[in-house]
Order: sequence, then structure tokens, then C-alpha cells
Amino acid sequence: MSVYLSQIFLFAGLFLLLMNFFLWFFSAAELRKTIKRRLRYEVTAQDRKSILVRVFDIFAPLNYFVVRRFVKRDNVENKLFGARVSLSVEQFFGAKEFTAIIGVILTIGFLPKGEILHLLVAGVIGFFLPDLWLGAKLAQRKAAVVRSLPDTVDLLALCVDAGLDFIAATRWIVEKSRPSAFIEEMSLMLHEIKVGKPRREALKDLSRRINTPDITAFSRTLIQADRMGTPIAEALAILSEDTRERFFRRAEREALQSPMKMLLPLIFFILPVVGVIVGGPIAIQFMSGNLLGGMGTGAK
Repeated sequence: MSVYLSQIFLFAGLFLLLMNFFLWFFSAAELRKTIKRRLRYEVTAQDRKSILVRVFDIFAPLNYFVVRRFVKRDNVENKLFGARVSLSVEQFFGAKEFTAIIGVILTIGFLPKGEILHLLVAGVIGFFLPDLWLGAKLAQRKAAVVRSLPDTVDLLALCVDAGLDFIAATRWIVEKSRPSAFIEEMSLMLHEIKVGKPRREALKDLSRRINTPDITAFSRTLIQADRMGTPIAEALAILSEDTRERFFRRAEREALQSPMKMLLPLIFFILPVVGVIVGGPIAIQFMSGNLLGGMGTGAK
């Protein structure tokens, strides 16, 4: 059975390889334009040295047609750019297919009987592993942005109170501050404003990229202040207080949740070790009969 399965996968791999070369021959020019249609996805010299990216590019011609017909490209692009993953959508789906093939190959190696159900489960798990990895990186990026938000808002409020406008204050903070996740997002917002995008649209794009309540409140407050004519200094002062209060409330909530998070490691990892250390010698003496014998001798 395993011999027949290996032959089937061999022919399937050859068929996919020939199909990719066929699609590459007819769509190479359009594919290059699609990959390089945005500045943030242009291939750099460092990306060309990556072996994995070259492997993912093998599946790119086939994925180009799949993505254009069955996938919402903007959603995947926003996730990739939000997590700062330098892959195009086609390359990301190539990574999903590559991990699925690796999962199937590993399953064939560990299953001599080669059951079809196990192979399908391994392929599905391998296909969705890059999604889990991307979700983890995106959550990590959002947490880093939110963590550096209060200090940056305080600096913005101080700079605006000192007499700078919002754009000049943002530029000064980007140039003088230490690199952080939110500083990088503000730098990107400044570049978008420089190339002609309105400030409101740049703030909306910032909120859309990060998609967290704190950044949404930051963008909405500045947009409303610009629309209603409210002084930016007053809006930033109120926003600074709200951001600090939200930050402390989040820290208190996490501190209250820490005992519940420590309960499972305490029960399953710490208490058994303490029980073995404390009760182990007593149990050994009890099983050998020395414990009761010693007590009887002491009584006499």
C-alpha cells in the first residue's frame, strides 16, 4: 500500500511541477507586476538570498490564479504587512503548500501502513500552520505597538504644547526617539502624508493596519479634532490621560489573572515535584518496613 501511495505522490508532484512551469511561461510578466505593484513588497537583495523564498516561488504561478479567484487579497496583504512579513500573497500560499507537503512526507515516514485519513489530516495541519504562525506574529506586533503607545502620546502632547504642529511633532519624535513598533508605524504614516495622502486617510490606514482599540481611539480622536476644529494640544492631553488609564487597567487585569494562570503549572508541575521530594523518603521507608520498625523500637 505504501508503495502505491509513494507512486501516487510522485506523479502528483511531477504534475504540479509541470503545471507550474506551464503557468509561469504564460504569466511571468503579469506575475512580476503583481508582486512588485507595491513598494513594501519589492524584492530586496536580502530576500533573494533566502532559500525558502525561492522554494515558495515555485508555487507562485499556480497560486497567482488561485489567489485571484478564491482569496480576498487585501485581507491577506494587510495581515502580512501588519506582521512585517516580507512575503507576497502568492509566496505565503506557497509556504502553506510547502508545509502541507512536508507534513504528508513526515506522515508517510512514520506510518508504514500509509492510511489515507492520517495523510489528509497531516496535510491539512501543515497547510494551516503558516496561518497560526502569522497570527502569532501579528498579535505580537500589535502588543508591541500598544505597549509603546502611552509614552509616544505623552511626547506628542509635550511637543504640541511647546508650539509644534502635529506633523512637525510627529517628525521630531520619529527622528529623536528610540526605534519601537509604534514609532515605525508613525514613520510610515509620515511617508504616506509626504507622498500626498491626506492626514485623515493616513490616520485611518494606521488604525486599519493595527486594528486594536487603543490605536483606533488614537486615530479617531485626532480625526475628530481635525474635523471639529478642536485644538490638537487639548485632544492629545485628554488622549494621554485616557491611554495611561487604559494601560493601568490592562495591567491590573493581567495581574488579577496571573493567579489563575499560575494554578495549572502549580498543580501539574510544582506540586508533584514537592510531593516526591517530601513524601518519597517516607514512602521508601514505609515500603521497606523500617518506618514502623523504628517506631516500635522507640516505644520499647
